[in-house]
Amino acid sequence: MKQIEVVAAIIRKEDKIFATQRGYGEWKDWWEFPGGKMEAGETPEEALVREIREELSAEICVDEFLCTVEYDYPKFHLTMHCFLCTLIGEALHLNEHEAAKWLAKEELDSVKWLPADVNVVEMLINKTFIISDNNGYKGTIESDG
Repeated sequence: MKQIEVVAAIIRKEDKIFATQRGYGEWKDWWEFPGGKMEAGETPEEALVREIREELSAEICVDEFLCTVEYDYPKFHLTMHCFLCTLIGEALHLNEHEAAKWLAKEELDSVKWLPADVNVVEMLINKTFIISDNNGYKGTIESDG
């Protein structure tokens, strides 16, 4: 089975998390965390900064590693390294995605996530995070459970 290794950014701003809707391919209209394939010689963090620059014309700070998801799609095996990130500045432009939303924790299950991303969403719903941004905001995304 074909193997694909990617990185994903869980971008946080105040108490919300950024989600993007795919505008192409077999999974068109499904939601995902932005990111993409790693290139030869890149660290996951370098790949993530490059991918977000390409997909969203944005700069991010890769704050910390969250998890690695292993998921078998029908045509390939996906290894997805997920990182908690914050934006550097406010500018975001959708270069590849159809739509985007800032979702509060209680809204995370309101969109149709790609199957591999569902695991990350469940982790985010069940975990408390201390968050901050470059504008001095500090707060938490807290778990109900």
